[in-house]
Amino acid sequence: MPSRRQKSGLRADCALRVAASRNEYMQAMTLDTNLPTWQRLSTKIVGALLGFLFLALVAIGATLMLSWQLEGSSAAINETGTLRMHNYRLSMFLARLVNEPGVERMTTATESELKAIDDTFERLRRGDPQRPLLLPPTSRIQNGFLGIHERWLKHMRPMAAEVLHQEGQARVAAWQKYQAEVDPFVAEVDSLVQLIERDSELRTFWLRSSQLALVAMALSGTVVLIYLMFLLIIEPIDRLRVGIQRMTQKDFGVRLQVESNDEFGQLTRGFNHMADRLEELYGSLEQRVQAKTAALADQNRELALLYDSAAFLQRPQTLESMCDGFLQRIIRYFVATGGSVRVLDEKNGNLHTAVQQGISSELAEHEQCMKVGDCLCGEAVAKRVSLVRDLRAANESRQLLCAREGFATISVFHIHAHEQHLGFFNLHFREPKSFSQKEQALLETLGQLLGIAIENLRLATREREMAISEERNLVAQGLHDSIAQGLTFMNIQIQMLDDSLRTGNTAEAADIVPALRSGVQESYEDVRELLLNFRSRLAEDDLIGALKTTIEKFRKQTGIEAQFIAEGNGPPFSREQQLQMLFIVQEALSNVRKHAMARHVEVRLNNQQDFALSIRDDGIGFQFDSLHQKGENHVGINIMRERAQRIHASLAVSSEIGKGTTVSLQLPHEERRAA
Repeated sequence: MPSRRQKSGLRADCALRVAASRNEYMQAMTLDTNLPTWQRLSTKIVGALLGFLFLALVAIGATLMLSWQLEGSSAAINETGTLRMHNYRLSMFLARLVNEPGVERMTTATESELKAIDDTFERLRRGDPQRPLLLPPTSRIQNGFLGIHERWLKHMRPMAAEVLHQEGQARVAAWQKYQAEVDPFVAEVDSLVQLIERDSELRTFWLRSSQLALVAMALSGTVVLIYLMFLLIIEPIDRLRVGIQRMTQKDFGVRLQVESNDEFGQLTRGFNHMADRLEELYGSLEQRVQAKTAALADQNRELALLYDSAAFLQRPQTLESMCDGFLQRIIRYFVATGGSVRVLDEKNGNLHTAVQQGISSELAEHEQCMKVGDCLCGEAVAKRVSLVRDLRAANESRQLLCAREGFATISVFHIHAHEQHLGFFNLHFREPKSFSQKEQALLETLGQLLGIAIENLRLATREREMAISEERNLVAQGLHDSIAQGLTFMNIQIQMLDDSLRTGNTAEAADIVPALRSGVQESYEDVRELLLNFRSRLAEDDLIGALKTTIEKFRKQTGIEAQFIAEGNGPPFSREQQLQMLFIVQEALSNVRKHAMARHVEVRLNNQQDFALSIRDDGIGFQFDSLHQKGENHVGINIMRERAQRIHASLAVSSEIGKGTTVSLQLPHEERRAA
C-alpha cells in the first residue's frame, strides 16, 4: 500500500495533469476560435470610448467655434461703431473748411478722415482671423454692410470730396447737401451695429447651451461607461469568480451560462470544459492513484534489481560465482523457469556455458559448447540481435531440444562492454512470456553491467599477469646482476682448482679455496639481500617508516654509517609509487654495498609539491663514461630506471673517481597520484 506521502504526491501529479490539460485547452481555444472583429470585447470597449471621444470633440469644437465668432463679432461691433465717430469728425472738418476758408490744414485732416473711413470699411469687408475680426455670416448683416458700404462709395464719399474741392458758394451748397445725408447714413450704421449685437447675443446663448451640453455629456458618458464596464467586464468576471470559488469547494458540477460570444464567452466555455475535465479526473482519481502506485512499485523493483546487481558485480569473485549470482537475480525478478550465461570465444567461434540453472542435465550437456550460428542462441549471437521466441508458435521450433523439454518461450540477451560482444544470457519460461520495451531495455542494461564486470575481471587478471611478469623480470635482472656474476666467478675458480689438482699443484689449489669461500659467502649475501628486498612491505603505506627500516638493516649488515633525512610534508603517494621508491632505495644501497667501498651513506627525502629523493655515498666512485659503455649490462642502474619510469619519475646518476656517487630521483607534482 502506498504511504500518505506517496498518495499526496500522486494527487499533486494528477493536479498538475489537470492544470496541463486546462492550459492545452485554453491554447486550443485561442488558436482555433477566431471571433469576428465586431464581436470582440476589445472592439466594443474601444468603439464606445471612440464614440464618446468623437462627441466630446464635436462639442468642444462647437464651443471653440462659437467663442471665436463671438470675439470676431465684438471686434466688428467696435469697428462698425467707429464709422459713426469718423463720419461726425468728417462733418466737423468739412464745416470748418466751409466757415474758415484758407485753412490748409483742414484739407489734410479731412483727407486723413476719408482714408480712415475707407480703411475701416476694408477691414470689415476682408475680416482678420488672427485678431479676430469677423462680421457675422448672416444675410441681414452681410446685406446691411454691403448697403452701407455702397452708399458710402456712391453718395457720401463723392459729396465729401466735392465739398473738399469746391470754392465759395459751390462749396457751401455741397456742404449743405452732404450735411443733409449724414444723419440718415449714421442711422444705417447704428442699425448694422444693433444687428451685430443681436447676433452676438444669439451666439452667446448657443455657447452657453453647448457648454451645458458638454457637462451633461460628460456626466451621461461617465454613467454609460460605468454601466458598460459593469455589463461587459465586471459582471462576467464576478460570475467566473463565483464559479471558481464553488470549484475550490469541490463542487465540480458547477457550470456557467454563456451569455456572449466575446472573449468572456470563450472564457466561460473554457471554464465549463475545464469543469468537465476536473469532474472526470477526480471521478477516476483512485484508479489513477492505483495505476501510479503500481508504476512506482515497478520502477522501485527495477531500481532495486539494478542496484543489487551492480553492487554484487563489483565484488571480487570468480567468473562462475559472478555469473551464477547474476542469473539468480534475473530469474527471480522475471519469474523464469531457468536460464544460462554463456561466454563467447570469438577467436574459435565457440560459445561456452559459464553457469546454468533450471534446465536438465541433457540440455546443459548438449549446449555446453556450441558454434556461433547453431540453434537459436548461436543465430542471435551471429546477428548481434536480442531474441524472444515463442517456441509453440513456430513449426520449426518443435525440432529444438529446449522445445521438447517443455519450454514455451526462450529469450536471448547479449552481454557487451565498450562495444565489444562478450556473450549472452538466456531466460527459459514454461509459460508464454512477452517482454515490454521497458523490460527489454532493463535486460540490455543488465547485460551491459555483466559485460563490464566480466571485462573488469579479465583486465584485473591481465594486470596481475603483467605485474607478475614484470616482477619476474626484475628478479631475473637482480639475479643476473648479483648471483649470476658470483656463480660465473666461482665456476672459473673451480676450473682453475680442477686444473691445479690434476697437475698436483696443491699450493695453487690452496690459494683458490679462500677465493671460492669468499665467492660463496658473497653469493649467499646477495641471495639474502634479494629475499629481504622482495619481501619488503609497506606498513599502512608508511614510506618514511619503510625507508628507516631498510636503512637500519643496511647499517647492521654492512657496518657502513647510514643517515636518513626527511623534509617536507607533501601530498600522499599511491601505494605503487611508494613501493617503487622503496625498491629504488634498496637497489641503490645494494650497489653501494657491492661496489662503492664507502664509509658513509646519506639518504635525503624532500617531500614538497615536487618530490626529490637522493642517495649519496663517499665511496670510490667510477668514470661516468664507462656507465654508458656498459649499457644494458649494468643491470642495477637499468632496474632503477625502469622502476622510475613506472611512476613517471626521472632518475639521474652522477659520479666521479674518488668523490663518491649520487643517485637522484625527481617526481613533479603533476605526476603525483594520491593514495
